[in-house]
Amino acid sequence: MAVHAHPDDESSKGAATMAKYVSEGVDVMVVTCTGGERGDVLHSLAEDEVAEQGLAQVRRAEMARAAEILGVRHAWLGFEDSGYPEGDPPPPLPDACFAALPLEVEVPSLVGLLRQFQPQVVTTYDEMGGYPHPDHVRCHELTMAAVDAAEDPQYRPDLGSPWSVAKVYYNHQFSRARLLALHTAMIDADLESPYHDWLAEMDKRPDQGHRITTRVHAADWFEVRDAALQAHRTQIDPSSTWFAVPLHVQRQVWPTEEFELARSTVVTPVPETDLFSGLR
Repeated sequence: MAVHAHPDDESSKGAATMAKYVSEGVDVMVVTCTGGERGDVLHSLAEDEVAEQGLAQVRRAEMARAAEILGVRHAWLGFEDSGYPEGDPPPPLPDACFAALPLEVEVPSLVGLLRQFQPQVVTTYDEMGGYPHPDHVRCHELTMAAVDAAEDPQYRPDLGSPWSVAKVYYNHQFSRARLLALHTAMIDADLESPYHDWLAEMDKRPDQGHRITTRVHAADWFEVRDAALQAHRTQIDPSSTWFAVPLHVQRQVWPTEEFELARSTVVTPVPETDLFSGLR
């Protein structure tokens, strides 16, 4: 089970890994906490569609298409997108949005899914949300709280029998080492690198690369990942940074997706190459 904040997050974080496991017969579920109602429309070709149907409805259809491409089950938690507060100081969060609701109000929705789907492995974001979007931080908080509550027989027995998740991972697909490797490869190939500004921004904050414990070889599913990402037409421009590095360069230079083993009920040596290490 991969728990994400918004539709499109599942396709930019660990999507090739999910597609790989689906191809092996693993049952995978993506849980999306919000509808992405406060996201920007980043692709001009989607503007008319959004004007006609509304952003929330369009993003639901995009998510359905991405889930189909990845071959995963999908569930909405139904919370309202908080938006990304900008300004100094940032404005208050909208009333009743995902990041503003009490955590205890939100936990039951995910506990019910955990007990029903019974995943061995859960992936989500670290305590910083991967980046400081309030919905990403809350997604982390909700996931960890729900994993704890799901295994507690005293917690909401009406939501199903207790279930203990064996392993919890944090996504770390945007490590500085990965971006630098791709950046260098593009320059060496006399191609324009899209990562100059991104690397400069990353240099302003502590590098989290040392937290990576698990590298899943998923190069054969990069095309599936990209197709799922492009299904989110409101959020992704096909000419954007996401697709600037040719797939053959990515496969040669960085064929893996990275994770951090945050919790485990089984003892396995790290580094790992499989999210199911110790569970096979």
